[in-house]
Amino acid sequence: MTTQRTEPATDADERSMLEGWLDYHRRTLETKCEGLDDAQLRTASVPPSELSLLGLVRHMADVKRGWFRKVLANDDPGPIYYSDEDRDGEFHLTEADTWAEAYGTWQAEIEIARHNAARFGLDDVCEGTSKFTDRPINLRWLYTHMIEEYARHNGHADLIRERVDGATGE
Repeated sequence: MTTQRTEPATDADERSMLEGWLDYHRRTLETKCEGLDDAQLRTASVPPSELSLLGLVRHMADVKRGWFRKVLANDDPGPIYYSDEDRDGEFHLTEADTWAEAYGTWQAEIEIARHNAARFGLDDVCEGTSKFTDRPINLRWLYTHMIEEYARHNGHADLIRERVDGATGE
């Protein structure tokens, strides 16, 4: 599998551009994981950090769930990988944690996010609330935040991938 990334058109309307950059960054994270086996994907960046490519994918599945389900649509199915007892559970990997499971879960959350977002205009206020602010959040802010979240973690993914097998690049 080779993930294709395409930057959004430079003359796209605002929503298309935001959704395009979000998709671009999703594909970037996927690209950073391509060609690695489960053991490599579980490889931590640098001790004592537990940050790994598989952990980042699991983290982004939980992040998607929180923002696009709980905050945007006021639907709170609860976290996937973390808990009140283990706030960083998505990064606490075992031999049983696989790319197939994490990737499938992440892709499912992406599809739910797309479905939920389609019901809202950019200026529409989310139906749920965020634990980070008591101020209303609109879809435009949520998209911008998610692009920032992916971009930051893709920087981490660049460094982790280089450590795992020496691969560098966009």
